[in-house]
Amino acid sequence: MKRILAAATTVFAAAALLTIPQAQAAPLACGTTNVAQGKTATASSTENAGTRASAAVDGNPGTRWASAFSDPQWLQVDLGSTQQICRVGLNWEAAFGRSFQIQVSGTGANPWTTIYSTTTGTGGNQTLDVTGTGRYLRVYGTTRATQYGYSLWELSVFTDGGGSGPVIPPTDPRNPNLGPNTFVFDPSTPQSTIQSRLNTIAAQMRTNQFGTQRYAVLFKPGSYNADVDLRFYTQVAGLGLLPDQVNLNGHVRVEADWLQQGDNPNNLGNATQNFWRAAENLSVTLPAGQIERWAVSQAAPYRRMHLRGQVQLWNGGDGWASGGLIADSQIDGVAVSGSQQQFFTRNSDLRGGWNGSVWNMVFTGTNGAPAQNFPNPSHTVVTNTPKIREKPFLYIDGSGEYRVFVPAIRENSRGTSWASGNPAGSSISLADFYVVQAGTPAATINAALAQGKHLLFTPGIHHLNDTIRVTNPNTVVLGLGLATLTPDTGLPAITVADVDGVKLAGMLIDAGPQNSPVLAEIGPSGSSASHAANPTSLHDVFFRVGGQHAGKATVSLRINSKDVIGDHMWLWRGDHGTGIGWNINTAQNGLVVNGDNVTMYGLFVEHYQQYNTIWNGDNGRTYFYQNEMPYDPPSNAAWGSSGGGAQGWAAYKVADSVTNHEAWGVGAYCFFNTNPAVVASRGFEVPNKPGVRFHGLVTVSLGGVGTINRVINDTGEVANQPHQVSYVTNYP
Repeated sequence: MKRILAAATTVFAAAALLTIPQAQAAPLACGTTNVAQGKTATASSTENAGTRASAAVDGNPGTRWASAFSDPQWLQVDLGSTQQICRVGLNWEAAFGRSFQIQVSGTGANPWTTIYSTTTGTGGNQTLDVTGTGRYLRVYGTTRATQYGYSLWELSVFTDGGGSGPVIPPTDPRNPNLGPNTFVFDPSTPQSTIQSRLNTIAAQMRTNQFGTQRYAVLFKPGSYNADVDLRFYTQVAGLGLLPDQVNLNGHVRVEADWLQQGDNPNNLGNATQNFWRAAENLSVTLPAGQIERWAVSQAAPYRRMHLRGQVQLWNGGDGWASGGLIADSQIDGVAVSGSQQQFFTRNSDLRGGWNGSVWNMVFTGTNGAPAQNFPNPSHTVVTNTPKIREKPFLYIDGSGEYRVFVPAIRENSRGTSWASGNPAGSSISLADFYVVQAGTPAATINAALAQGKHLLFTPGIHHLNDTIRVTNPNTVVLGLGLATLTPDTGLPAITVADVDGVKLAGMLIDAGPQNSPVLAEIGPSGSSASHAANPTSLHDVFFRVGGQHAGKATVSLRINSKDVIGDHMWLWRGDHGTGIGWNINTAQNGLVVNGDNVTMYGLFVEHYQQYNTIWNGDNGRTYFYQNEMPYDPPSNAAWGSSGGGAQGWAAYKVADSVTNHEAWGVGAYCFFNTNPAVVASRGFEVPNKPGVRFHGLVTVSLGGVGTINRVINDTGEVANQPHQVSYVTNYP
């Protein structure tokens, strides 16, 4: 949320030529039942009577085992019979093991066989894929990470064939059940029927910022007349292989017409809360003499679109707007940014050019982008996109079968992936997907994954009592209609093993009422495999802590694997809505990157209570970063990092151990409305090393409410009431 005080059908004959990979089945299904829960546990020691060994296997993430403050220590569980163990889950408290082993035994005594070992544990919630057989399993710690002992909220153990588990129904790829909130139209549908449905959804979702409704409106190949007034939690998308195979004569628009701006209740031009909506894989032909309005802020991608006409990225008058994404799109007319504070455009064709700039407009691999200039106008321009995979998408082939297309990796690319016809990539039948309906148990979802299925989440709120564990390489997890995953028991919503080519796309992960140490984790702690040839990627994956309810999560996203690509993400600790407060929707960090060679395109991270972003991995790259510091620190005494006497916490921290890191087009803003006297020492904090370079930096005191003393390290002017915007062109 920002406050500114300034300014024809095509047949898919070619689709049959696409490669169709087979779903990869696991050699044996790892069970989804925690066989350790409720079993007998013993330990080398306990810190006190309230931290007994049994607390780590009671299924309650609010109780824990803790040891004495010495090394070594161990916790072991009797599984009751000899088991073939395939996965172990460790939910560490803050006192965790830096060096530890997972061991199995048939007798609970020597000899113990080590099935996992690490000397670089980072704590949090770990999912370890292992192979071992035994009746007893123990966690054997040899080096503590803190001055305290070892402490586990929960120890989970899963076994091969642990259950034949739930029956996974097949998906009919010609007539799939996409849920009650997905509406699929074809050219034979009466125009009045289509428009009536669109109008009903728009009216319901116009101001429904924190509602539970979710919708996807999908158009089969053909031509339509429609006016899409796109509102909250609604995705509109074409089901063609190419955008031009679905054409809407009319509009796909986002209006700023509901949120008050400033003190005038009649001024409703404010777009700063136009979040959580998406337009994808369509062409739009505007009526003669009209323009398109796309007045958005965060989490509102305009992706793989062809607009025959001009677009305004704000209300077209005096309205405020605060950032967005155009990717893999062609716009034939001029794109006018107007009051957009910052905006990211990637791999697009701006046939009519670009007009406008406020604080930072960032372009990578985009034809028709303005020339590099920073600041005034603040245009940060990178000629080619170094390495990108476009977002997977649902489409219908020439035979009427639903499939998911997975675009190939492109390197040093410029312009759209589809300009020359069918894009490079692979196609997967929906028969290879498990379609997840709201209310589906996590155990069923995990059983489908264990069978080698991909996942398609239908529009809705998906409450989870366990973590979704993605362990097979090349798995696609795709959401429709801003499908929302909510972990209800303090566990992560989703974890990904250290494997090649997983794709997570099109979902909102919303923290639950019990604190999750991490909401999503890519690779377990200590991941070390190279995935340079086939990286895992995240596309339009959004995180929220608070707003709909009082959610809590220590870290929203932690990336331990190497070579991961982030393609448009908004990580948000809520500043308005329900369950908002310094001690209510608690969230320490948005993004923590531990893996090397991680690249982020279009990264938005806001309002976290310590470093919003921490980058520990080497060779990281960020193309566009937008941050707001938390609005609500009560004082500098309550909000301050421990390093070097700094006031507050920097928005983006590159660890001192990093030797190579580079970022383009980055901004950090403050609006300390709870206490305007609060000061942040700097927006960005990085090691002074030749390989660490930043380009196009800005800090802003929004309306002069609060102070950021320096832009990066000790460089850059203060941003405060008399001097609200500060720029640094390059650092060093």
